[in-house]
Amino acid sequence: MINQSAELRRLLAEERFIDMPVAYDPLGGRLIESLGFKTVYNGGFVTGGSRCTSEPLLTMDEQVRTAGDIAKVVKVPVVADAGAGFGEPLHAMRTVKEFIHAGVAGIHIEDQLFPKRAHYHKYVAHVVPRKDFIDKIKFACRQRDETDKDFVIIARSDSCRFEGLEEAVARINMAADVGADLGMIFPRTPEETAQATKLSKIPLVYVRSLGNRDNRPTPSSPDLAEMGYKACIDALLQLLVGFHFARQALAELKQTGGYGGLGRDELAAARHEIETLIGLDRFYEIEEETVEEKRWGTR
Repeated sequence: MINQSAELRRLLAEERFIDMPVAYDPLGGRLIESLGFKTVYNGGFVTGGSRCTSEPLLTMDEQVRTAGDIAKVVKVPVVADAGAGFGEPLHAMRTVKEFIHAGVAGIHIEDQLFPKRAHYHKYVAHVVPRKDFIDKIKFACRQRDETDKDFVIIARSDSCRFEGLEEAVARINMAADVGADLGMIFPRTPEETAQATKLSKIPLVYVRSLGNRDNRPTPSSPDLAEMGYKACIDALLQLLVGFHFARQALAELKQTGGYGGLGRDELAAARHEIETLIGLDRFYEIEEETVEEKRWGTR
């Protein structure tokens, strides 16, 4: 069995740039893997949204279970959103341990207060003092070293919006000094986006928040790689696209009593691909070796 945290370490060492598309359920993770991506990301926004609640109201158990369920069905590393570590340094240590035991390869921990407020979705960041954040990262890294040295800790600062790029980078560099592997900030402009990687002691992960109402840049992966970023989390794509097209299809069903957006062959192909991703052929094989008396042909 592949050690996914070690695999993530290998990718970080060998790959120039890593795309981390978001999934909020195991099927979405399998889809990402099947298309050749080398990592899967599970974020708080999509976990919360898919459960009809907000990210700040998620419990550690909900986030760990969601990320762990994805990690169980893919062979590529899963990186997860651990929010503000779900508490103080001691709580952050348990958070690290629980994600490791769930099979997740890495997490990011941020410098917002805990519990987070729903106003976070209005782009209001309530950051804790530097010392509180650094202590949390320090002890998270201590737990990493005790439980799985390959597990990746990403220090995330949300201070850029209100306190500026200099403060955000300073916090990431302090986190690097206590063991963080990667950093994550939220530059406000194209100029800040390009500048951030030059100021950070550790490689940075960019968060591409498609659909944000904050006018934060959403550069392409090639552009981010050129600027020196190590990875990009595409934090919303699968949830937004799935919701948008499902809403269109359901509206058509409600209005007309049917659906014509996909032809018969396209619908059959989509269903067949889902069955392939969930491993139905293997299930058939086992039943044919045990409880089914005949082979019923191909699907």
